[in-house]
Amino acid sequence: MQADPFDPTRLAPDVLAVLTDMAASGAPALESLPITEMRMAYLQVGALLGDEPIPVGETWDLHATGPGGPIPLRLYVPKTGVAPYPTTIYLHGGGWSLGGLDTHDKVCRRLVNTTGCAVVAVDYRLAPEHPAPAAPDDAVAAVRWVAAQATTLGLDASRLAIAGDSAGGSLAAVVCQQLRGSEVSLRAQVLIYPCTDVSPAGDAFDSRRKNGAVPPLTLEAMRAMVIPFLANGFDTRDPRVSPRLASDLHGLPPALIVTGECDILLDDGRLYRDALSEAGVPVEYIEYPGMIHGFIEMAGVLPAAQTAMEQAAAFLSVHLDLATARS
Repeated sequence: MQADPFDPTRLAPDVLAVLTDMAASGAPALESLPITEMRMAYLQVGALLGDEPIPVGETWDLHATGPGGPIPLRLYVPKTGVAPYPTTIYLHGGGWSLGGLDTHDKVCRRLVNTTGCAVVAVDYRLAPEHPAPAAPDDAVAAVRWVAAQATTLGLDASRLAIAGDSAGGSLAAVVCQQLRGSEVSLRAQVLIYPCTDVSPAGDAFDSRRKNGAVPPLTLEAMRAMVIPFLANGFDTRDPRVSPRLASDLHGLPPALIVTGECDILLDDGRLYRDALSEAGVPVEYIEYPGMIHGFIEMAGVLPAAQTAMEQAAAFLSVHLDLATARS
């Protein structure tokens, strides 16, 4: 597929200003960098554009038991409320190849501050060192561990939700599918511009062509991250990497799906919304006009990031009964 030419008039004015500044900086395209430099460049997005880190009550670095060894976690406790805290488990974006606890530290702090619930961030294994299914296996194992250790951690195992952005949104969807009917009860899922189909069918999505030249996630950048993740011939239609293709979506937790109009993954979110709705899963869907991929990490320059967080907080407030938690 060939991406359409980049049309800046479709972007929100503040987004255009951000991308203009990025272009003027002379920084090389993400996909042109070796993996270690790609990771450093991705870390700079939040550092430069994510605003100041918001204080929370406490943070604790922990480790869950995982299939490939210990999985680093970071627990954020709110400044208000009392234990046991309703909790959102957060899975970071980065194309399954980038990102970690530090790239999304500001996002998680903002989520804690806006919702008033605890947040547990998961540092799952990354490709190319650990291709699929390492990341989804870690995500599932981490959620199981948090639920099992909830009492020790001061968390409420009966009020758990999961959230994630981009690849993390995909993983959040996968976790909900994998743990359906298990001992872990997830009350809600928040999927922020999730990637839901890496199969050839996804390659044909209209937004992959229409928005494929819009930075920062262009078609080339997406391929540079997805190809290592799917190394060793892993089936692109496997629901652990393409959750939209799961044969049965019934009985999943209520979902909030957030997308950006100018995001290459716009149709991934829209079509997963449709699939969930057809399966009878309650879905709220919000599409932000003129927004690009990664905007949730740019709260220092894009007000829509905070608006999206407030929408997520309102959704979680209902499903996690956060009004009770704050009282």
